[in-house]
Amino acid sequence: MRRRPQMPRLAWEKILWRTILVTLFSVLVSLVISEILLSTFSGGMNGTGAATAILIPIVLGAPMIFYLSLKNFELEQAYKRLEASAARDSLTQCLNHGAFVARTSEILKRTSRQRGALLVIDADHFKSINDRFGHETGDMALKQIATIIRASVRRGDLVGRMGGEEFGVFLPDASATLAHAIAEAIRVNIEHFHFTPNGTHCPLTVSIGGITFDMPMSFGDLFRLADERLYKVKNTGRNSIEMAPIDDTVSDQRNLAHAV
Repeated sequence: MRRRPQMPRLAWEKILWRTILVTLFSVLVSLVISEILLSTFSGGMNGTGAATAILIPIVLGAPMIFYLSLKNFELEQAYKRLEASAARDSLTQCLNHGAFVARTSEILKRTSRQRGALLVIDADHFKSINDRFGHETGDMALKQIATIIRASVRRGDLVGRMGGEEFGVFLPDASATLAHAIAEAIRVNIEHFHFTPNGTHCPLTVSIGGITFDMPMSFGDLFRLADERLYKVKNTGRNSIEMAPIDDTVSDQRNLAHAV
């Protein structure tokens, strides 16, 4: 039997206050309407009429208001859980591609001090893991890599699965030194993890491309530049990190354009 999630105290207080205020308003409306009707069709409101006008909204209205407020809160919570679930990759529990892009873009737009880093992480030789051990073991490897990445970053950093064996990490307000330290921690922690499917040692390593920035940037530009760094790592040995500040990357591209 599924247990109903426990409501926080603040939610109960909100529901109770809403019930009280709406009930008081209903009593006031009931008194006004009763006074108008009784004054029109009889000699005015007496004690019995006033008591009836007060008690009916309290007895009938208050429980209904409380019930509807409670159900409204439960619907809000269910919607939040559904929204959170829709934003997560079902295998790794990281943000999915769309949610990662959207949340990173939102931070880039609203942050007054534009500084940070974007890492693109790719699991090395992942196809061989699937070929040797099967897709179920490959999924286990991805889950473990995702767990290590999340454990290696700061609270407030974003981790997303970009697709396949590729992950993205956004480090808001991180200096170049801190971003490189986090990237190295991710790489080392994954390399040192003993992954032994069916008792057979299977080494896990990742390649990381990163870009640090201190100016307004779009997600698309950051990802493209970080992805270029990742491919440099892939083409020169894997299990390594290639990072650059945005100024150096832009300078490299300008030099290449002039050379061409």
